[in-house]
Amino acid sequence: MSSEPEISPENKPLPPAPGLLRSSGLVGVMTMLSRVLGLARDMVIARYFGAGTGADAFFVAFKIPNFLRRLFAEGAFSQAFVPVLSSYRENQSVSDVRRLVDAVSGSLGLILLGVTLVAMLGAPVLTAVFAPGFLDDDVKFALTSDMLRITFPYLLLISLTAFAGGILNSYDRFAVPAFTPVLLNLAMIGAAVYLTPLMDEPVMALAWGVFIAGALQLFFQLPFLMRLGLLPRPRVDYHHEGVSRILKLMAPALFGVSVSQINLLLDTVLASFLQTGSVSWLYYSDRLSELPLGVFGIAIATVILPSLSRKHAAASEDQFAATLDWAVRAVLLIGLPAALALALLAEPLIATLFHYGEVTDRDVMMSAQSLRAYSAGLLAFMLIKVLAPGFFAREDTRTPVKIGVIAMVANMVLNLALILPLAHAGLALATSLSAWLNGFLLWQGLRKEGAWRSQPGWPRFLMQMLFANAALAGTILWLMAPSDSWLAAGGYQRAADMAVLVAAGVTVYFLALALAGVRVRHFRQR
Repeated sequence: MSSEPEISPENKPLPPAPGLLRSSGLVGVMTMLSRVLGLARDMVIARYFGAGTGADAFFVAFKIPNFLRRLFAEGAFSQAFVPVLSSYRENQSVSDVRRLVDAVSGSLGLILLGVTLVAMLGAPVLTAVFAPGFLDDDVKFALTSDMLRITFPYLLLISLTAFAGGILNSYDRFAVPAFTPVLLNLAMIGAAVYLTPLMDEPVMALAWGVFIAGALQLFFQLPFLMRLGLLPRPRVDYHHEGVSRILKLMAPALFGVSVSQINLLLDTVLASFLQTGSVSWLYYSDRLSELPLGVFGIAIATVILPSLSRKHAAASEDQFAATLDWAVRAVLLIGLPAALALALLAEPLIATLFHYGEVTDRDVMMSAQSLRAYSAGLLAFMLIKVLAPGFFAREDTRTPVKIGVIAMVANMVLNLALILPLAHAGLALATSLSAWLNGFLLWQGLRKEGAWRSQPGWPRFLMQMLFANAALAGTILWLMAPSDSWLAAGGYQRAADMAVLVAAGVTVYFLALALAGVRVRHFRQR
């Protein structure tokens, strides 16, 4: 009898994993494309719907399934599934891997289908829970509930997409899952432009855009799974050993890496009680802070989780610690200048991207306030993304849960303390402060367990960061015009001025790094 074929379609061994820097760069480029299109999408939404009733209703209707997607699909499920799949890949046969994929797809799909049906039937209840401030506005409440029935199936579709992406990432096929979110942005832009005129309620076009995007993202990945020989044949089997391990890990992981998303959702709940526009101001500022987080923080986290999982399965403790240390340095290299730039350029950035159509000068200034508050926590958000995999790769989901609960309680307390003096910006600042607490406790836990050990060269690296970021701040402050000038300028002028600022800042920052002795080879690691 012939031996069992390898997963590789041509019976050849899979190629070795590329270096972490190269993989992170690839994911970062794909994610950058997605985020740029995401900003274009938000510019289109701002032009068509501004920051009024329809926009507030859609952002809540989209945020609920999107929040659950990050909490469940990209948070709990991915962090539980990838380590288990990596363990099977390292220690089990190809047929065992296939059986795991089949069992997980069937079991996961059945749960998600049930949740989706219940949520669609109970859309008004979900709206009341996630946006209780809308209860006093019958029009806004009904509109949100109607759109939620259309957007909620996105959770089912995008969770299965995340499942497919987890398989591809585990086999070092990072580009396809990283590119997939581009389809969401293209679908929503197309819906806003082409479906809006066809709708009795124009903003409903955005809800249909979300639904279409979910289907596109899922079907886009299936051919690549087929090439790996891992296209699922769904089979419900909750007794499968791998499924049991995943479910056991998922329960606490629901709170682990996704605490920042829970905190952002709490912001939305409380913002629904504030003046009209507050939800939209938080949304626009959050979208800008998500750009560096997604391009760099999530890219690095995506790449290191399979790597850490394999190192743990192979009992390579030194390499495990070195990989975590590499990830933290990479985050600091990009996160510090990104946070600094967002804080200094808050009004110019908001004005350049969103000051069109229905968005007023006041909307720009209000969004800039919350953007500065989010920028204070950007580095913490990025550190959480790369530190949490240090626990999940070792199949420890309980420790991040304990830390997550502490951070959530702190966020609630800070929300109540800061919402009165700072309104919506207080909610954003509370989220940032609780993220720092979360990140510090994760780092402390990894250090105590010996999973993260400081590698040589930290004092010199920190001095290099200080020098380069000081040069960046000086350049921005020297070149930046007052806020009133940005509000008064036309769209093309703002875009040109922003391009000059960004180009100058990036050039000066990397020149300063080079002068300080930082080289690309210092960040190459396989």
